[in-house]
Amino acid sequence: MKWNKITHNWKIIAGILLSLLFIFLAFRQVDFSQMGKAFADADYWLLIPVLAIIFIGLVLRSWRWRYLLAPIQKVPLPGLFASLAVGYMANTFLPAHLGEVVRAYHARKKTGIAASAIFATIVVERLIDIFALLLLMGLALVVFPFPGWVQKSGVIMLVLVAALFALLLLMKKYRRQTLALSDRLTAFLPAAVSAKINELLDQFLNGIVALKSAGHYPLVGILSIAIWVCYALVIQLLFYAFDFASLYHLPWTAALVALVITTISVVVPSSPGYVGSYHLLCQLSLGLFAVPKGPALSYAFVLHAVNIFPVFFLGLFILSREKISLASFSKMKLGEGD
Repeated sequence: MKWNKITHNWKIIAGILLSLLFIFLAFRQVDFSQMGKAFADADYWLLIPVLAIIFIGLVLRSWRWRYLLAPIQKVPLPGLFASLAVGYMANTFLPAHLGEVVRAYHARKKTGIAASAIFATIVVERLIDIFALLLLMGLALVVFPFPGWVQKSGVIMLVLVAALFALLLLMKKYRRQTLALSDRLTAFLPAAVSAKINELLDQFLNGIVALKSAGHYPLVGILSIAIWVCYALVIQLLFYAFDFASLYHLPWTAALVALVITTISVVVPSSPGYVGSYHLLCQLSLGLFAVPKGPALSYAFVLHAVNIFPVFFLGLFILSREKISLASFSKMKLGEGD
């Protein structure tokens, strides 16, 4: 068995084991009668506006991504929306956010841009998301005293994101030196492999570019805020669906706190789809507002499902309509043209 296949399998196994641990912790000391009652009493008609907001969030993400790609090539919005949905679909069953690689491959098929350059814009997009999350955390700290572990998580994310952002800027500024260093570090590899790595790195750096015009910076900022508002609205509407707002007298800050804490689950190691970690952190966030564990876990299952399954089936539908199989992505060469 090849080494990369072994490590891939170990990632999956480790992720599943961690998720099982998180699920065990989430179900520990849960009153199942309370959990069942919460499921039974929920108003599922409110899922209709919830799904509409999730769809709007995807459109806003595609629109923002278009501005990030504009310096490289002008790309139609529908194609980016399709690539985004396919990538999110793949993230539900691939470990380590490999769905983002699938997203880059799919966008390459749509645009002809090298997948490694597209992937660079996705990295920048994720950095923007984490900065937005940290700003939300700062706002939430003003209105709610977060537990120490949440504050520490925010500090760690801030340090890591700042370091990565600085590294990307330095690599771009000192492009020739970066490629020379890469060439030296890969000298022990076969010449063809070393050359390919340097080619991919060069194409990746092509994707790290300033926005096309000064006016695009505030637009990207506004779109980022709108995206996170959509996420908070989904959480708030589900509070109404489960009648938590009146049963447990949840303040408006509860949606903001839940958004910040559940988003941390994205960076916590787990199985694909954030199963377990998402549910536990959602339960913990609601526990800060005295929501019992059983109803909180019922809410977590519904919130996770509406964020995962509609986009999963949308991605499958898009691939089916385009007559593209998931297996075809594994045969692609990063950076290869159409």
